[in-house]
Amino acid sequence: MTPEQPHPRLRVDDFDYDLPPAAIAQVPAEPRDAARLLVLDRAASTPGHPKITHSTFHEVGALLRPGDLLVVNDSRVIPARLVGTRAAGEPAEILLLRPLGDEVDRWEALVRPSRKVRSGATVTLRGGDQVEVGEGLGDGTRAVRFARDPTAVIAVAGDTPLPPYIRDRSTSADRYQTVYARPPGSAAAPTAGLHFTKELLRTLTDAGIRLVSVTLHVGLDTFRPLEGEFVDEHRIHREWYEISSRSSGVLRETRRNGGRVVAVGTTSVRVLETAARDAATSGWTDLYITPPHPFAAVDAMITNFHLPRSSLLLLVTAFVQAGMPGTSAFDARDTLLGAYRAALAEGYRFFSFGDAMFIA
Repeated sequence: MTPEQPHPRLRVDDFDYDLPPAAIAQVPAEPRDAARLLVLDRAASTPGHPKITHSTFHEVGALLRPGDLLVVNDSRVIPARLVGTRAAGEPAEILLLRPLGDEVDRWEALVRPSRKVRSGATVTLRGGDQVEVGEGLGDGTRAVRFARDPTAVIAVAGDTPLPPYIRDRSTSADRYQTVYARPPGSAAAPTAGLHFTKELLRTLTDAGIRLVSVTLHVGLDTFRPLEGEFVDEHRIHREWYEISSRSSGVLRETRRNGGRVVAVGTTSVRVLETAARDAATSGWTDLYITPPHPFAAVDAMITNFHLPRSSLLLLVTAFVQAGMPGTSAFDARDTLLGAYRAALAEGYRFFSFGDAMFIA
């Protein structure tokens, strides 16, 4: 495709694939770094024919070299799922997304069943606390108001909001946190980082591989499929991000010294690409990465296997295309989904608790 030719309008259906339910991981690997790792070499791939090798995550150091920089998202998942009852005893569920401005008692949330919970209704939670459900805010979200300090209420009534495709609820809540999670604020885990252990991180740093953290509080779009017939009809929900001055300095130093920036997870990719686009180290991002995308800040990425028809699958397709010059979005999609088919044939496990990919 020459620069003068318009890019074809992509359909959501173009990013669908068949996934057997048995391939969806219900529990994480034990230990964390025992997960499998599929390595996709973009430069050595041809359209529809991915160049892949198979490894395990505790061997990820063999794919890195001194001077490389791992960038992780250190956001901590909050117990954002609140289950309660309405006035007549009917069940209701509130999934907290983020505080609304400076009003610490008001949050943006998903409420189920949304149509049956009217504005002004009260939901009584475990422990007896009450939450008032307010007006709609767009994108299917609602405002909710706590009668007392939300932090105290969440500590008593909140549960870890595991994705709906994880039916086995036996896994402890700490396994849905990364080992480096710090500032609370996410409604879902940055799952690519779940594979790291503290011991593996020490081994990597001892080998001259650096590590910095950024923060992106994961919100609504982790749970929301693509909307509309065409990819460009979807809109990404805003999420808060921040890059510390130390992390910014290490990123600049890595670039100067010729090291690679390796983003751990799609959330880290979005932070780095947002900062490169906006020249801002904090703020709200609604960056929606679709093919083609001129990646400015990321050289390689570690990620999981993503849901069909999702914005995350589009982001990874765009990254594959960026490493295969002269190819179309459809070539990149065919290459990525070829890698997915190979992973399924080899028994890899998909989604949040599943195995990982290294895209070089």
